[in-house]
Amino acid sequence: MEITEVESFPIKLPLESPVSFSNRTLTYRDHAITYVRTDTGHEGVGYSLGYEGAGLIADAVESMLEPLLVGEDPRDTERLWHEMYDGNVQIGRTGLFLRAISTVDIALWDVKAKAAETPLHKLLGGHSESVPSYASGGYYRDDKGHEALRGEMRRYLDEGHDTVKMKVGRLSAAEEAERVAAVRDEIGDERTLLLDANGVWESSTEALRNCRAFEPHDPYFIEEPVMIDRVDTMAEVNDGIDYPVATGELEGTRHNFARLADTGAATILQPDVTVCGGITEWLKIANHASAYDIPIAPHYNWNLHASLLGAIENGLWVEYFYRDMDVKAFDDVVADPLKPGDDGMITLPDRPGHGVPLDKDALAKFADD
Repeated sequence: MEITEVESFPIKLPLESPVSFSNRTLTYRDHAITYVRTDTGHEGVGYSLGYEGAGLIADAVESMLEPLLVGEDPRDTERLWHEMYDGNVQIGRTGLFLRAISTVDIALWDVKAKAAETPLHKLLGGHSESVPSYASGGYYRDDKGHEALRGEMRRYLDEGHDTVKMKVGRLSAAEEAERVAAVRDEIGDERTLLLDANGVWESSTEALRNCRAFEPHDPYFIEEPVMIDRVDTMAEVNDGIDYPVATGELEGTRHNFARLADTGAATILQPDVTVCGGITEWLKIANHASAYDIPIAPHYNWNLHASLLGAIENGLWVEYFYRDMDVKAFDDVVADPLKPGDDGMITLPDRPGHGVPLDKDALAKFADD
């Protein structure tokens, strides 16, 4: 089996109204889509959220990675990962270029599992047939007060979730504590509340002041209290509050995740397979974490992460966004998107490959030319 073509292109999915988290407002979601095709007729697909850089990711795939891959056996995922990474290490250790590698590696594993006529989670280990999810939301909108926030969380409970996540950090510490208190009151004491600050606080003093204000409301974790590069500062926060720090959605490669664990910066790791280097690298991160009993709760991309969580022993939750909440829009181009059942569990796909076929008509509609 040989790779004959690698194609990559950006798409742009508009949101109905602007949505904000602590330090950014979004009006659309862009993704880079990558296809790997072979002489045996197998086709694999991978993708990554672009954060307004999807076109650059796609350009990197076609200009820098495709020449390395054409003529190679797509099943040689370990060797090809190192050729892509080591061959471009001067410009591609993290960030945009690592996202480009991620899209290719995901597509290679899709081909590999299809060629084996096996669902990806079975090929990778087959730990579970279904995985738990949490409902992610609590974003800011101009007309969204406490009552609307409560209504959103009640909807998630009605869908069957007993774990929910909300954004914090855009308002003052006192105002945010009121928002968190409202959500805790709405969901009750027996359910699990997660918080996400998106790296907004600039010092351990500021982060600790805010995080300690949330302690009476029993959060399970606080995600990215400070920017991920400030590892020592994050470790101070993790040590200074009575609930754990979670992080990793913007982090790349196993080496960076090892540093997060070794410094005590995070108690829960959140590798994103579309960011950290693809499935090849994601598995190394998860398996290293398992040696230290560190749970994995990956960021976004539930269509992919469900199968990956179903292949490891230390998976915690998959993050899920309801499309009608108009925050994440990628399901608009997925032919058969995964959804939680009425118990919050996501049943893993049983088709060969990673099980995330894309709707090519929808891709053409949203192509960002």
